[in-house]
Amino acid sequence: MALEVDWFLRAYPQISMIEALLPDSNGVLRGKWLPRNKLAKVYKGELKFPKTALSLDIWGRDVEELVFATGDEDGVCLPVEGSLLPTPWSPRGRHGQLMLTMFRPGGGGYLGDPRQVLKRVVARYHARGWRPVVAAELEFSLVKWDGKHPKHSGEKPYRGEPIGGNLYGLDVLQQNHAMLEQIHRACQLQSLPFDGVVKESAPSQYEINMQHVDSPVLAARQILMMKHAIKEIAKQHGLVASFMPKPFADEAGNGLHVHCSVIDRDGKNVFDDGTEFGTPKLRHAIGGCLQHMADSFAIFAPSFNAYRRFQRGSHAPTTANWGYENRTVALRVPAGSSKARRLEHRVAGADANPYLVFAVILAAALDGIERNLTPKAPISGDGYSQLDAQELPIYMQDALRLFGESSFISTALGPEMQRNFGLTKAQELAEFQRHITSLEYHAYVERL
Repeated sequence: MALEVDWFLRAYPQISMIEALLPDSNGVLRGKWLPRNKLAKVYKGELKFPKTALSLDIWGRDVEELVFATGDEDGVCLPVEGSLLPTPWSPRGRHGQLMLTMFRPGGGGYLGDPRQVLKRVVARYHARGWRPVVAAELEFSLVKWDGKHPKHSGEKPYRGEPIGGNLYGLDVLQQNHAMLEQIHRACQLQSLPFDGVVKESAPSQYEINMQHVDSPVLAARQILMMKHAIKEIAKQHGLVASFMPKPFADEAGNGLHVHCSVIDRDGKNVFDDGTEFGTPKLRHAIGGCLQHMADSFAIFAPSFNAYRRFQRGSHAPTTANWGYENRTVALRVPAGSSKARRLEHRVAGADANPYLVFAVILAAALDGIERNLTPKAPISGDGYSQLDAQELPIYMQDALRLFGESSFISTALGPEMQRNFGLTKAQELAEFQRHITSLEYHAYVERL
């Protein structure tokens, strides 16, 4: 890695500051700014953060139980190879960025770090001679924000489009061409797998497609880097790029759809049998994902707002079901070339931490394959109206209870991540439950 630092400093003499980024369990980038002459020390392992920095709540507050339990001890933060890159959106191009991951002081990955958790899951595939391949579809909303209420980015007096959201509208992309082209250039410079952008169904909603990558750990980092780039570039255009799962009550929310397949040591997709139906291993993987979907729901919907996505007909599933070429179900098997046979996991919101999302999906799929779990028959037609499948915990307190009690989560993510994440989310839920909404005042003050 010393060569990486030397090359970077020579290639970018104008960069004076490095943003050292440590993604926490919420997927929020924590860290610090470092002058370029401190880079060598970071690569020598001299940068430390408290382990609890990875378990801050969404407002950046400590979870006191975790602080007191450990004495707030430090972990060692080391650079992620290949993540030292320029940030083209920074003022005059004077900043670079470096992604960090946390290790225990005595060595070994710290399993309160989502990246280390995912690495452990992927290692189980590698032990079988398999490589999981993932891709993501990432949705976000462009909004104007006055500090109180988000507004659609459209300049017209009505909210966004007058009727509908101009799905796949090329004219809307053209209106934002300067920003979207700047995002594309940033992705090229940072080697991010940008595979196109479309206008989505809600007003001011967009979707970035990412290319398939045979390293889920790399793909998760790329998603976080892409979110960071999109948010920073949108600011330069007077907008907020929000990955809030449900920014507007009467419109579709923002999801993170994950496509997954598995390549064996001979380079063959283990889900491909040459037909549109796929191999028994595909159905076993689906069986595992369905069986563990409810226990994993707190990972897919980590925020209080995330649970507002899950409504009938809202492009977010409310039951654990599956089907071929069906976008009303939780797990879809897309049509197309059999060589690309895969499952599409459609549950997670755009706010979810991609390291943890990939970890629970891959762990559930592997468990299904190893135990030969077989799902019920695939759903045809409206997946929302066929309610014989397991209902999902669409209330945060229910999801957290299942998460905390789950033996699958303890095995897949490790007991440390299960505890840390559960306590962090419980603290956030308690904060929301302490506040009285304006709707309650309007409903009850005068009437009761």
